[in-house]
Amino acid sequence: MGLKGFAEGGIASIIAGCSTHPLDLIKVRMQLQGENPTALTRPASLAFQPGSTVHVAPPMPQPRVGPIAVGIRLVQQEGIAALFSGVSATVLRQTLYSTTRMGLYDVLKTKWTDPAAGTMPLGRKIEAGLIAGGVGAAVGNPADVAMVRMQADGRLPAAERRNYRSVVDAIARMVRGEGVGSLWRGSSLTVNRAMLVTASQLASYDQFKEMILERGLMHDGLGTHVTASFAAGFVAAVASNPVDVIKTRVMNMRVEPGMAPPYAGALDCALKTVRAEGPMALYKGFVPTISRQGPFTVVLFVTLEQVRKLLKDF
Repeated sequence: MGLKGFAEGGIASIIAGCSTHPLDLIKVRMQLQGENPTALTRPASLAFQPGSTVHVAPPMPQPRVGPIAVGIRLVQQEGIAALFSGVSATVLRQTLYSTTRMGLYDVLKTKWTDPAAGTMPLGRKIEAGLIAGGVGAAVGNPADVAMVRMQADGRLPAAERRNYRSVVDAIARMVRGEGVGSLWRGSSLTVNRAMLVTASQLASYDQFKEMILERGLMHDGLGTHVTASFAAGFVAAVASNPVDVIKTRVMNMRVEPGMAPPYAGALDCALKTVRAEGPMALYKGFVPTISRQGPFTVVLFVTLEQVRKLLKDF
């Protein structure tokens, strides 16, 4: 496969990522619903001199709304162009993260496939997905942080928005203001999530596709690709949503100079989220997650199969 597998996976991933970006943005906004505002900005009382007494009323709890309402409110308040906030970061993320994971999975799949049977055991598929996802996530984390921040920016008060002009501007300002380490904030979560997503998504797609073809339910065509990819998207959404919620919150938190961060780490964020909002908060945004993961996976694998056909002679 060599570089060809990386190119095929990258092309398919960029097309899938851009076409489902609005659904991903809605998912991020929903995952941040109910989060303590102190995780995003400094409390107002800290702006005053020591010794002064300032009483700040606790924020009124915001009602939680569904993905359709979130999308409508987003368009009403920020305009239809806001649905593609952070799309430049999505392109960079897919270029770095997905190109790496798709290409590496193909390399491992080719290496570990039984020549006689022409298939690879499910355990090996999962192992290949875990390795490919972890490596891809480590490479693409800076773009992931920038994407989350750009997608979440519109929910902040106008005076507190970061107003990144592009993914390059976002990364440059993070490095200047928060240090190079900020580009890998939440990287452990990103790696864990990517390992879960890649192992469940790529392995289950191959497994579902093999099962359909072996049982003669459909021939190797568009119907098989759509069915196997949607099933793979559902499996990936169920496996990754809790980690995705925590990742989004850790990446989006604002760390003020000289102040302790709102979350000490992934475990601290998970515990605070569950204590404040209940365990089902870890599946917050699941409807837009599956609504995005399903179409994303379908577009990804259908496009990948077509790109492979186009590039088979190269």
